[in-house]
Amino acid sequence: MEHTKEAFLKQFNALHLSGLGEVKTLYALKGDFINLEYHLPSGQVIKLWDDDKIYYGAEVCKPGSDRCFGLTADDSYLLVCEYGAGGSDADIVIYKRIDWNKKG
Repeated sequence: MEHTKEAFLKQFNALHLSGLGEVKTLYALKGDFINLEYHLPSGQVIKLWDDDKIYYGAEVCKPGSDRCFGLTADDSYLLVCEYGAGGSDADIVIYKRIDWNKKG
């Protein structure tokens, strides 16, 4: 990846998501490990990542909940999702293109 782990940490922390807290570390993870299925309102089921690529990511347990946040990033996109045990019932919280030129 072109950008550093620290640059991705800044991107995630700039989201200021309720319940997420400060993200302090990310790991290099293979796409097939993190590539969950998401059910869209239309009924379509999608996956967002390439199973063979490496992404920065992390799992952050939600305080007082049995669900976790899943964080994934590549040089173009950030994803924050929420899921239950084993990646079940995954929901997209934020999926956005990264604007590397944006200040602040």
